[in-house]
Amino acid sequence: MIKRNALATLEAWKHQKKRKPLVLRGARQVGKTALVREFSKSFEQYIEVNFDETPDRGSYFVNNDVFEVIKILEVDSGVKCHQGSTLIFFDEVQSAPAVLPMLRYFYEKVPDLHVIAAGSLLEFLLADHNFSMPVGRIEYCFINPLSFEEFLKGMKQELLLDYVESFDFTQSIPEVIHGKLMKYLQTYILIGGMPEAMAKWFETEDFIEVQRVHASILQTYEDDFNKYGKRINTEALKICLKKSPKLIGEKLRYTNLDRDITPSSLNKALGALSSARVLSQVFHSDANGIPLGAEINHKKFKLLFLDSGLHSSSLSLRLTDLHEAGNIMMVNSGACSEQYVGQQLLNTEPYWQKPELYYWHREKKGSNSEVDYLINDGPKVLPVEVKAGKTGTLRSLHTFMASKTGTLAIRFNADLPSITDVNVSINQVGNAEYKLLSLPLYMVGHIRKLLKNLSAIQT
Repeated sequence: MIKRNALATLEAWKHQKKRKPLVLRGARQVGKTALVREFSKSFEQYIEVNFDETPDRGSYFVNNDVFEVIKILEVDSGVKCHQGSTLIFFDEVQSAPAVLPMLRYFYEKVPDLHVIAAGSLLEFLLADHNFSMPVGRIEYCFINPLSFEEFLKGMKQELLLDYVESFDFTQSIPEVIHGKLMKYLQTYILIGGMPEAMAKWFETEDFIEVQRVHASILQTYEDDFNKYGKRINTEALKICLKKSPKLIGEKLRYTNLDRDITPSSLNKALGALSSARVLSQVFHSDANGIPLGAEINHKKFKLLFLDSGLHSSSLSLRLTDLHEAGNIMMVNSGACSEQYVGQQLLNTEPYWQKPELYYWHREKKGSNSEVDYLINDGPKVLPVEVKAGKTGTLRSLHTFMASKTGTLAIRFNADLPSITDVNVSINQVGNAEYKLLSLPLYMVGHIRKLLKNLSAIQT
C-alpha cells in the first residue's frame, strides 16, 4: 500500500491539544476509508462503523447522550474506549444523518476521544435534513486523488522523487533525468490518482486493466445520481458527467453540453457534481488582489475533472492508443496537460482548506486573452500558463502582466527549468516587464517550495 501524504495531516490532528472531530471530504473512491484504516494502526483500540453496510447502527444516535452512544459502541464492537488511545471511525455517514450533529457532543464532552467521520454527497444530505453541521466543533480534511509524487513512490522511484524535491535554482537537470520524469508523468496522467486504478497499475502494468477500473468508478458516480435528490435533473447530470471531460480548458457554454436542456438545469447539475467533488468549477477572477475568490464571476468558468486518469478514459479512446500516440499532453488540444496541472495545483492546498482554483479571461473585440490559472504567493497574484510542449505563444500572459503590472509569472511546460526576463509592449494595454519562471510539468506539486526558494535567492 502507498503511504499517502495525507497520513501526516492525520498524525498532526491526532496530537493537537484542542482536537475536534475530523470530517473527511472527497469524492467516492479517493481512498478515505483505506486512509483511516492505515491511520488506525497507530492506536491501541479502533472501532469502525460503516453505515452503508450496517444502516441499523444509525439507531444508536436517536438522542444526544454521547456517553450512552459510546457504551453501545463498546458493547457492539467488543472494544473498550479509552480517551487518548482509541480511534472511532464513522464511515458512510450519509446513510446515518443523525451522526453529524452528534459530533459536537463528542467534542464538548469527550474531547480526548479521537473521532473521524467520512461520507459522500454530504452537501445533499444537509439539504435534505433539518439540521446543520456543528460549526466550530468539527474540522474538515479534504482528500484528493493521489499525486504524481505519490505515484513515483509507488513505482519505487524514491531516488528520482528525492532528486526533484531537492532541486533549487542553483542547479540544472540533466536531459536524461528530465526525459525519465516526463515518461513517468505521461504514465501517471493516463492512470491518474484514484487509488484502485493506481494499485491495478502497480499490480499489472496493463492499461486495459486500469481502464476497466476507471469505467467501474465512472459507473459508480452515475449510479449515485438517484441520491442527489429530486432537486437535480438526472438527465442533466448524465450529460454533464459524459461531456465535461471533453470540454476541459474551455470557457463553459451550456450549448456545448446540451441544446435541449435548460441552462438552469445544467447549471444545477454542474454545481451538484462540483459539490460531490467529481468536477471542479474554475471561476474567472478579476485578479486585482487577494483573496482571488472575492472578485469572481459565477457566469464565467471552466471545468476540471476529478482525476486525469478518469479524464483520459472519458475521451472515448483506449489508454493504450493514447500511450502509443507519444505525447499524451498534446491530446485534445493540450487539455490533458491543463487537467493535470489544475488537479495538482488543487493538491497543493492544505488538507483543511477547501480546494479552489481560478483563472483570468479578458474579452475584447478582436483580442481575447486567457490565463489558464491563478494562484497567490502571499499577497501576490501569480498567473499560471500551461503548455503541452516546449514552446508556445505567451500573448495572453503578456496581456495579463501588462494590465496588472505584475513582476512574476509561471509557465509549466515540457522543457527544463528556467528564469527569464520578459519585456514586451502590448497594443492598447501597455508594457509588460516581468520575470518568467518556467518549470517542467512534473514540478507542479513543488510550486510552493520553489516560490520560497526563488524569493530567498532574490533577496
